[in-house]
Amino acid sequence: MTLNSPLKISRYFLSSLSTQMFRYYEDRIPRDASVLVVSNHRSFMDALVLMAALSSPIRFACHHYMGKVPVMREIVTEQLGCFPLEETQSRQHSFFVQSQMLLQSQQMVGVFPEGTQPMVKFTRPDMVGGFQRGFAHLALRAAVRDLVILPIAIASLEEVNTSGFPLRLFSLFDPSEPLFNQPGLHPLVIYRRVAVLIGRPYWITPQLQQKYQGKQARSVVTELTTHCHDEIAQLLRQGCY
Repeated sequence: MTLNSPLKISRYFLSSLSTQMFRYYEDRIPRDASVLVVSNHRSFMDALVLMAALSSPIRFACHHYMGKVPVMREIVTEQLGCFPLEETQSRQHSFFVQSQMLLQSQQMVGVFPEGTQPMVKFTRPDMVGGFQRGFAHLALRAAVRDLVILPIAIASLEEVNTSGFPLRLFSLFDPSEPLFNQPGLHPLVIYRRVAVLIGRPYWITPQLQQKYQGKQARSVVTELTTHCHDEIAQLLRQGCY
């Protein structure tokens, strides 16, 4: 392991902030499989917390502006290995292509299906927003053997809420994002004590993939998305109280 590895960086970062992390249900972590990690998302620390909890580098899809902002670009993409998505018109295609290549090489891929909204608004630690369905389509159409979706809840037990940069500053890098065209500061949530609760794995079987190619495609996508959302919501309630 190199000094610049994402796993070492994540552990060093949490240590430098004196963040205490508690991990539950680690026996649910699949072995010898391609893993798509799905989690809730409130803090810039979430990717680091998940890597430290799973003791493995995770390749996260991130907003394309992160590949353009100086300093952030070097940390997020070069050091942590996140892959920024392309502009709006080709964002979904970029996500599918890059994620499938990584999963085929048995690298862990991470997704935050709530999108960017929880990152730019102060939200309650025990709440999870609606999920976008892109990760479900990816899993069902990916040509990957032994693929499993692993839902994980990040439950903040103690945190510090502060403000960082003006939101409109980010519109310089992505003027198409409505969330950046509003007044106020980008909130920063710093975990002091955080619980990571690993959910029940959802295996992508040939039977599910066959249904996805037929008339049941919509129901299969809905079932998968609902499973991950409900699993994370239930674990959050368990972890936060």
